[in-house]
Amino acid sequence: MRAAMYYNNRDVRIQEMPTPKIGAQELLVKVMASGICGSDVMEWYRLKRAPLVLGHEISGEVVAAGKEVKGFKVGDRVFVSHHVPCNACYYCLSGHHTCCETLHTTNYDPGGFSEYIRVPAINVERGTFLLPEELSYEKGVFIEPLACVLRAQRLAGLKPGQTVCILGSGVSGLLHLLLAKAKGAGKIIMTDISEARLRKAEKLGADVACNAKSDLVSEIRRVNDKRLADVTIICTSALPAFTQALKSVERAGTVLFFAPTEPGIEFPLVLNEFWRNGITLLSSYGNSPVDAHEAIELLRTKKIPVMELISHRLCLAETSLGFSLVAEAKECLKVIIEPFK
Repeated sequence: MRAAMYYNNRDVRIQEMPTPKIGAQELLVKVMASGICGSDVMEWYRLKRAPLVLGHEISGEVVAAGKEVKGFKVGDRVFVSHHVPCNACYYCLSGHHTCCETLHTTNYDPGGFSEYIRVPAINVERGTFLLPEELSYEKGVFIEPLACVLRAQRLAGLKPGQTVCILGSGVSGLLHLLLAKAKGAGKIIMTDISEARLRKAEKLGADVACNAKSDLVSEIRRVNDKRLADVTIICTSALPAFTQALKSVERAGTVLFFAPTEPGIEFPLVLNEFWRNGITLLSSYGNSPVDAHEAIELLRTKKIPVMELISHRLCLAETSLGFSLVAEAKECLKVIIEPFK
């Protein structure tokens, strides 16, 4: 089979490799659509493991099922989670599934930017979901990123009527916008340095979409009865956004670190101000099976219009172009690779 082997953001090569063989409790899935995630182009995170086949936002068709597999059969349309929890450790039992060591060590073989993947038994059991008839393979690509956004907003305790500020209007920022609107948020303020992304944010319902270099505090106060944001969500790794976030949140508000900085970055914090103002700082990584279930239902009922976020559909041979587009972060949003296009 063919697979896109990642060496760096500018070097992704189509290579031949053996089609994976499956065991009695495993599935072989034909990859029909695979999204390029912003995390796929974080070289500080990826280069230490390169070369490898990336891709974790996939949907496809079951083409072979082990004799002991239950619940799935050849021909089923599925979404497959790459990371799954054990559901039995201290972290899982306390509701912190993404801190589970099993979740951090599970994956499918070799990765979503290939023609076929082998789904290990634990992923079959805890991370494989039938696609409803209403969901195309393209919409299935959004299950994983939407599930991550769902978990983050759940942790942040986002409530109807609250003012939300989202720093970064890429795919994750726009998904946060769409979910916040679906949950009944009040005013939503978006930032970015890309005019194209800001226009998309406006089209999708942002009350304010302003350049990240503008006076954000004034913009929020202007549309929010002179108050700051109840919840500020950081969806960019640009360090100035982290400083900006701390200035944009109201007393008793929450700053959600959805995106990370590069390793080794130290961030100055005036602790006294946060102690006095009751501001909550929290992070969110990944998602759990319950979030994937909820994401599927939101997509099935068309409450989150994700087709608006697709900017490019490429064949497997064009994966290198896709990585360049996502890394440059200019005119693209969600880039989908279709191995059998």
